[in-house]
Amino acid sequence: MKNYVILNSRKRAIIALIHTVAFLVIAIITGMRVVHPLEAGSPVGAWVVAVVYVVVSSILLWLTAISGPLRERLYFACCSTSAIFGLGRQVLGDASLHFAVYVRVFMLLCAVALGRIILREYSPGQQSPAFEGQSPASEPAGD
Repeated sequence: MKNYVILNSRKRAIIALIHTVAFLVIAIITGMRVVHPLEAGSPVGAWVVAVVYVVVSSILLWLTAISGPLRERLYFACCSTSAIFGLGRQVLGDASLHFAVYVRVFMLLCAVALGRIILREYSPGQQSPAFEGQSPASEPAGD
């Protein structure tokens, strides 16, 4: 098993995958509406969404930077790319960045695929390397 830094347990991998699927659904739903460029007279809600994108993009970029193995790094890079394109679309609007919806959805689909691969590495049916070659009856009892 890889030495993941952030997704270092089955529980974390599940939570990350649930978040990614939720953001994929949000990206698809929000991709169906028109986004106008952010201007001084834009509604407060548009500015709040832009600030949320800045915060989320920053956190995801940080997670990408500190992640361990390539698979984990690619997972967070896909999520970061999606959030950055969401920010670009929010700031520039659809006329300037109409392909951002497709990039966001594609990156999140890639992240879901990578998240499932990472989660599969934690499947209960797999034995850890410490117990290879031992029968299930000889494994020590866990907590």
